[in-house]
Amino acid sequence: MSFHYPDRYVSALTRDTLALVLAGGRGSRLGGLTTQRAKPAVPFGGNMRIIDFPLSNCVNSGIRRIGVLTQYKAQSLIRHLNLGWGFMRGELGEFIELLPAQQRTSESWYNGTADAVYQNIDIIRAHDPRFVLVLGGDHIYKMDYGSMLATHVENRADVTVGCMEVPVAEATAFGVIEIEEDGQVSAFREKPAEPKPMPGRPDTALVSMGIYVFNADYLIDRLQHDNDIFDSAHDFGIDLLPRAVEEDRVFASPFRDPRTGERAYWRDVGTLDTYWAANQELIGVLPELDLFDTKWPIRTFQEQGPPAKFVFDDEGRRGMAVDSMVTTGCVISGAYIRHSVLFSNVRAEESSRVEYSVVLPRVVIGARCQVHKAVIETGCVLAPGTVIGLDPEHDRQRFEVSPEGVVLVTPEMLNQKLDYIR
Repeated sequence: MSFHYPDRYVSALTRDTLALVLAGGRGSRLGGLTTQRAKPAVPFGGNMRIIDFPLSNCVNSGIRRIGVLTQYKAQSLIRHLNLGWGFMRGELGEFIELLPAQQRTSESWYNGTADAVYQNIDIIRAHDPRFVLVLGGDHIYKMDYGSMLATHVENRADVTVGCMEVPVAEATAFGVIEIEEDGQVSAFREKPAEPKPMPGRPDTALVSMGIYVFNADYLIDRLQHDNDIFDSAHDFGIDLLPRAVEEDRVFASPFRDPRTGERAYWRDVGTLDTYWAANQELIGVLPELDLFDTKWPIRTFQEQGPPAKFVFDDEGRRGMAVDSMVTTGCVISGAYIRHSVLFSNVRAEESSRVEYSVVLPRVVIGARCQVHKAVIETGCVLAPGTVIGLDPEHDRQRFEVSPEGVVLVTPEMLNQKLDYIR
């Protein structure tokens, strides 16, 4: 399981770990994509949801006791988890447990990342893990948490923080970490205006990924202490981590590709531009994120349906797709699809042209439409002759247009009925 430590050693650690996935995020920077769903439930990569990545990482790492903390517009996420992640065997002590905000410890909902975990402190105690792995539910990456757990134990750490290197200019959006030669964290500053670069690397900063390993007893004690502080934001990055760095043993675990030693693939698809770009990257001949990797599969729920179908072979209405990903149930009926990702059950009618776009499930693209550099939300029906992405000023009058020119189209913008399972 790990390229650093014996498999039996790592598997003993993962079996004694409870993973808590923070999946209540509003994701407001994604605009219309999160008006009806939480960010972790947003579709990604043709047939997946964003939350499938941290959940798959847990299962592939041997961590099979998982709690998913939900809050904001969770129905789409709950439905997906019920349909696609019900294969755990309870009689073997395996589970994915939904932990909605339910005022377990106070009359408030989840207020901050640390408070979300604190409000489930009785559940942590009931499961009696040795370690608690805290994860965000809204990032795209593949990671063996077993290696991080082994490093945590070897360092006799109270907390281990997953971290990565980013350009200094981007580090203002993260918690910035300073470390000693042995990897112990000497300073942690959440979203500083002037991030401190790494020694000898003036253009690079080391930042937190929002992935934490805690000794369970230590976490419970620190959460109780934080809850008693009146002016605390009850947030891991703002409160618990800086305090832990000053008082306890906190170590960094850099996220690197085990084959090359370089920074591994990780994407925060928190804006329309980054979401579109991450989906577009998958289409490349050798994408950095390999969804075809059978050694580290990304599990999901996928509706049963027929294979994709391409019909008509006449000049001007040839059904075809090039440099694209086309999933189950799609019918390309005399349309031309280029460098795009089509989710399940999309129908594209004759003489339409779709380029550099991400088309979510159950979209109908009528005849003679032109769609360029767009994200089309689940259930949209584009009337024949619709043009999207070629006239920015006209698009802004009807749709959302990102700073980099990606056009988002939703049923609400088209005055159409919402897709209740989106």
